[in-house]
Amino acid sequence: MSISASFDTGALRIRLKAAEDKVKAFESGEKYVQMQEQFKAAFRRQNARIRKLEGELGKAHAQTVNVRKIWSEIFDDVYKEADAEKSALRKENARLLQRVLEVERQRDDALERLRDKNHELYEVKSALYEAEQKIAGLTARINKDYTNSSKSSSQSPDHKTIPNGREKSGKKPGGQKGHIHHERKRLEPTEVISIPAPSIYKDDPNFKETGNTVRKQLVKLHVGVEVTEYNTPEFRNQTTGQRVHAAFPEGLKDEVTYDGTVKAFAYLLNNECYVSIGKTQNFIKEVTGGNLDLSTGLICSLSRQFSEQTKEERDEIFLKLFSAPVMYADFTFGRMNGSQTSVMICAAGDMVLYQGRPKKGDEGVAGSPLEFYDGILVSDHEAALIKHGSQNQECMAHIKRYIINSIENEKGLTWNTMMKEWIKDAVTYWNDIQDGGKEAPEKAAELDRRYDEIMAAAKSEYEYEPPSEYFKEGYNLYKRMAEEKERYTLFLHNPSVEPDNNLAERCARKFKRKAAQVMCFRSQDGVDWFCDGLSIIQSIKAGGKNLYESVTERFNTGLEV
Repeated sequence: MSISASFDTGALRIRLKAAEDKVKAFESGEKYVQMQEQFKAAFRRQNARIRKLEGELGKAHAQTVNVRKIWSEIFDDVYKEADAEKSALRKENARLLQRVLEVERQRDDALERLRDKNHELYEVKSALYEAEQKIAGLTARINKDYTNSSKSSSQSPDHKTIPNGREKSGKKPGGQKGHIHHERKRLEPTEVISIPAPSIYKDDPNFKETGNTVRKQLVKLHVGVEVTEYNTPEFRNQTTGQRVHAAFPEGLKDEVTYDGTVKAFAYLLNNECYVSIGKTQNFIKEVTGGNLDLSTGLICSLSRQFSEQTKEERDEIFLKLFSAPVMYADFTFGRMNGSQTSVMICAAGDMVLYQGRPKKGDEGVAGSPLEFYDGILVSDHEAALIKHGSQNQECMAHIKRYIINSIENEKGLTWNTMMKEWIKDAVTYWNDIQDGGKEAPEKAAELDRRYDEIMAAAKSEYEYEPPSEYFKEGYNLYKRMAEEKERYTLFLHNPSVEPDNNLAERCARKFKRKAAQVMCFRSQDGVDWFCDGLSIIQSIKAGGKNLYESVTERFNTGLEV
């Protein structure tokens, strides 16, 4: 038998012995009693614990009831407070709701009033804007003068003096030290008076004659009257009673006949110096010591006489102007019997033709060199003028004034300021060529490009801000400058064409001076006769001839003396 088997058997015997002892204990009741005592002891402990727990439970229950009672009371109080607060809130909400409804009603009323006020304000603003635009338009009209429109300076009674742009040098007026002295022209003496040398120099050996003679002239003016009287014996036919005499020189029809010198003197005083007929009469009477007392009727008739004597010359001027490559034309105005009358002016080089016209426009052009003219025409924007000629150059001096008008009344725009600068640069380029400079195609091309850019800028600005209903001059100017570019840039590419119409306008001033002197012509014939004479006078002066002698010669035509 192995050790392991012997060990297992021993253990089993021990366990069996223990089990037999337990069985004996149970059989004898000892174990039962023991267990009963243990149970009772455990029961008593558990019963005591239960009672303790029941007591604690009872206390806890009592506390729970008490807590529940307290919470119930608290809840009731809170509920009552909450209910009271809720009721108060309902009342407050009702009050606030009423207030809100009232406020909303007031708001709606206020909004309605605001809408009415806004509508009124819009109408007021619209009316104000309309008024401002109207005022701006009227102001622009009122402020139009010779600086910003084609209006003549003579039509602006309160016109400003054109400012002198030169800077003050601080020097005294008159000739400056070192300037070239311009002596008066020495004349051929009609009388010579020799002053003897003083003896203080002649007898002093320290003084010797140099051989030079010092001369000083005293010039006097005398207006004398030279009268040539022709006489011849008279014969009477004893049978018929007829009286006869030798023929007098041609032209001596009256007892007293004034030759061309007298007529030219009176005519030029009245029509070139713009002295009134009455003052002309008085002046001639005074300077002749009362010998010449011309009638006002005779002085008036001189314009008609001179016109008749120079018709062929005016026809020649007409033909020369018609064939000129460049012509300058303009209208000017005068008064005739309280109504407006017009003068058509055509000029080229040293030739000018004035033609009196009852009206301007197409009626004024009819019968003038311009009517069938086929050369280049320079003029302002006169509809009756620009339709003539093969090409047109509009006067840039007028355009500059229109641009200034736009700058003054369209302050938010920039194209007008740029165009003003462009005109300055373009005219400077043209003047440089006239002063001997060479043509510069690249410069002309650059000016062309700038012109197009200015027109594009104007288009953009007017699209963003349309022109005012009451001032459309700037917009209208842009439109025609954009559509008719050649009319404003021809002088850039043809130096023989001047950029302005100053030649015709200078000629117009000659008529305006006479119109200012007479105030009002008595008849259309008077206008025509003055214009006829003015055409010849300007041609004589342009030719460098003596005006008085030339006019005298024309008045003496047909007079054999």
